[in-house]
Amino acid sequence: MPVGEVAARPGGREGGVGGMVLCGGAAAAAAVGGDDAVVMQLAAAEGEETVVTVNCPDQAGLGCDLCRTILEFGLRTTRGDVSTDGHWCFVVFWVVPRSSTIKIRWASLKNRLMSMCPSSYSIPFYPEISQPGPSKFYLLKLLSPDRKGLLHDVTHILSDLELIIHRVKVSTTPDGKVVDLFFITDGMELLHTKERQEETCSTLIATLGPSISCEVLPAEGFQQGFSSLPPKIAEELFRVELADSEICSSSLSAELKRVQTATINFDNFLSPAHTLVQIICADQKGLIYDILRTMKDCNIQIFYGRFRSDKKGSVNKGCREVDLFVKQVDGKKVIDPEKQEALRSRLRSEMLHPLRVMIVSRGPDTELLVANPVELSGKGRPRVFYDATLALKALGICIFSAEIGRQAASERQWEVYRFLLDDSKEFPLANSPTNRNRVVDRVRKTLMGCYN
Repeated sequence: MPVGEVAARPGGREGGVGGMVLCGGAAAAAAVGGDDAVVMQLAAAEGEETVVTVNCPDQAGLGCDLCRTILEFGLRTTRGDVSTDGHWCFVVFWVVPRSSTIKIRWASLKNRLMSMCPSSYSIPFYPEISQPGPSKFYLLKLLSPDRKGLLHDVTHILSDLELIIHRVKVSTTPDGKVVDLFFITDGMELLHTKERQEETCSTLIATLGPSISCEVLPAEGFQQGFSSLPPKIAEELFRVELADSEICSSSLSAELKRVQTATINFDNFLSPAHTLVQIICADQKGLIYDILRTMKDCNIQIFYGRFRSDKKGSVNKGCREVDLFVKQVDGKKVIDPEKQEALRSRLRSEMLHPLRVMIVSRGPDTELLVANPVELSGKGRPRVFYDATLALKALGICIFSAEIGRQAASERQWEVYRFLLDDSKEFPLANSPTNRNRVVDRVRKTLMGCYN
């Protein structure tokens, strides 16, 4: 049995902590830290895996929420084991930073994961964990001289500080100044303190230079903005599948075709109580999160899951193998062929292109659109703004203005990022289909994890 594998004890309850044997590294990880709901074994050296173990009462969608937070911190999950009996769960993730430039605050990650674990209620030996309430919104006002890549540099600093961007307004003044208005929440829930506000502004000034000014204010009455795209553009951006012409003409065709060959099979014979969903597909950034949020939104309960990446030298290089033992919300197996096909189609769509990217003309200007589906819980996808601005910085494109809003389409809600791009002599966009395609491809590849 591989190191870290979680297995059912013969004769015990299937999948629950009361009926599990913890083997190898998983057992060691569970032993460190005593009664902590979250235990971490930090990597011994750069490039090695950190083991994150979560052992707590279960609740619907907890695996999705854990994966979302891990993705938010800039980590890649290389493999994982998930097991639950419906009352208590045991989760092990092996993670590595996606880039050496990302600063991981491991203690803060542990605290965030701990805050997501449900209370133990009547279990006396288990430490009580307070449940987080709605986060308070703040307005970060930043005034700075304009330069290429500024917006991403600010976004990078805010990400390192665990400040989550929910809405942004960026404008450039005629005298070459940039006014950035960021509506943010604090992952550490400390931004109401003077010390945290001073840390935020001092970090920005120390990194960007003394020519900037910074202020943090409460954003009283803040509400998520709504985007309103023209119907024709919205129809193209939110369509379920990529058009054949787009797949064939895009330089991303190799990645997209590999994702399209993903296999999703259902097996109702291996387990008497669960349906086995087996997925083999191309690996990409946020894949495990995409699978688990789809299961969460479709009311499919996961009782045991294993996520594996291909081994070096494998013929399936760049692929991910996922095994999930699941039930419907009514406790029954997924036997109906129509329900199987609906779930297969939904999973395939989310794995094919969970993020939509396109460039359009906005009068005489050029606008980049990036969209991602919002969970039924109302949560958007982490690090989309970060990755989009990173891609534009790499291309040397200045952002004249940027907005984040939401729009309802295709019977779901979407988060829409709109970037008004500067048309320069070095990188003309208005009359250059080639350069426009380069922007779309670079942004999409960055979102998929092809670049750090």
